[in-house]
Amino acid sequence: MKRSGLIAKKIGNSSYFEDEGKFSHVTILKVEDCIVSKTKTIEKDGYNAIQLASIDTNKDLNKIKKPQRKNFSLIKLNPKKILKEFRVDLDNMLEVGTILNVQHFKKDQFVDVRGCTIGKGFAGVMKRHNFSGLRASHGVSISHRSHGSTGQNQDPGRVFKGKKMAGRMGATNITKQNLQIVEIDEKNQIIIIKGAVPGKNNSIVFLSDAVKKN
Repeated sequence: MKRSGLIAKKIGNSSYFEDEGKFSHVTILKVEDCIVSKTKTIEKDGYNAIQLASIDTNKDLNKIKKPQRKNFSLIKLNPKKILKEFRVDLDNMLEVGTILNVQHFKKDQFVDVRGCTIGKGFAGVMKRHNFSGLRASHGVSISHRSHGSTGQNQDPGRVFKGKKMAGRMGATNITKQNLQIVEIDEKNQIIIIKGAVPGKNNSIVFLSDAVKKN
């Protein structure tokens, strides 16, 4: 059963001690009200989905894109910074204007978290792919951290696609699966998740029910 997820902001990392004294590394996520700003149906759009809007913005209503301006005007809502679409089953469709918060999830539930990793810029193969580098002596000069040969001499005489080489590292969208919720603070709208979540502090992440666990 597919249902909606949540939009959250990564606050930072911390330590967490459970009742039994077990220690865990956790990530703290802050959830502002996620408001259903638009719905899509199979009859009209070819699939069922809802669009969530969250995180207040200082932009004036007249300075945002026309389609978004129309949606916010219809539901009489101030413009939001983040819009995210979640595909859902027909039974889990929500009405426009419905507000979701941390109570959407439960303690000990497993979730998938999607976010953008920290960008590292242009990186060499030792940092990017954990290459060992060339030898420190015996003829190697200057190029100790290079990747060495990348292709072949005659057959096939080219560099294969996907070859691990130097390039931009990080700043990619990834999903961490099966992360457990260890605590939910309804008063402060905070979700504490065991493990690491992609992205730097104050970055936006998207939570949804774990696909591989009930």
